Amino acid sequence: MPLNDDDFMRYSRHLLMDDIGEVGQQRLSDARVLIVGLGGLGCPVALYLAAAGVGQIGLCDPDHVDITNLQRQVLYRTDDCGRLKVDCAKQALEALNPGIVVSVFPREIGSEILADRYDLVVDCTDNLEARQIMNRACYSQEIPFVSAAAVVWEGQLVAFDFGHFRSLCFDCIIDHNSAEPMMNCANSGVVGPVLGIMGSMQATTVIRLLLGYFEQHGEMTRYDGKRGQWLSIHCNRNLDCPTCGSASD
Repeated sequence: MPLNDDDFMRYSRHLLMDDIGEVGQQRLSDARVLIVGLGGLGCPVALYLAAAGVGQIGLCDPDHVDITNLQRQVLYRTDDCGRLKVDCAKQALEALNPGIVVSVFPREIGSEILADRYDLVVDCTDNLEARQIMNRACYSQEIPFVSAAAVVWEGQLVAFDFGHFRSLCFDCIIDHNSAEPMMNCANSGVVGPVLGIMGSMQATTVIRLLLGYFEQHGEMTRYDGKRGQWLSIHCNRNLDCPTCGSASD
């Protein structure tokens, strides 16, 4: 849908930029993005993408708001406790930007949600199995995939532009033989703003992908919040990867 007079006012700070402008804003308006997980990462991702004018946003999460969420999940208020996160988030995003379309999926992620519906998927979960489902579905459908995680003082982000690069995926960089239990916010704690930083990075990466300004396929960015330091790690393809390696053939 073409931009209207309200859009030109709402997105005026984007329109001032030579590398976004009216053409870029129209791309954002035409985009369809699925956010999986509406916790400490998903909340800032959803808010920033809605504010930026991403035209269709899907929200996937089966959970209800709990008082323990409020330390870091900035979409919710105390009165939301007991309600479905997707319903609270939809209400908040539509209040922020009535010009977007928000769809909700109050269930675990499945590849059927992705099929022919979305241009990009954002992983905001703390669930390895869910990440693998998203990675494999995005790889097979050539959909960009942006994944992040945070725990204690640390965060990490990695993104894959499967529409242009096929030589590395999320399954390449995880240890399939590890017997160690995964740390997460529930069992290890987290500093709330670290999630906000990583979620903001995810939202920025999504916008870069949608506008065609992304080249760091499979490069991992790590953040140490306690020291205020960033580190970029180049990841290598696993030739035995079950998704994109020879084992997948």
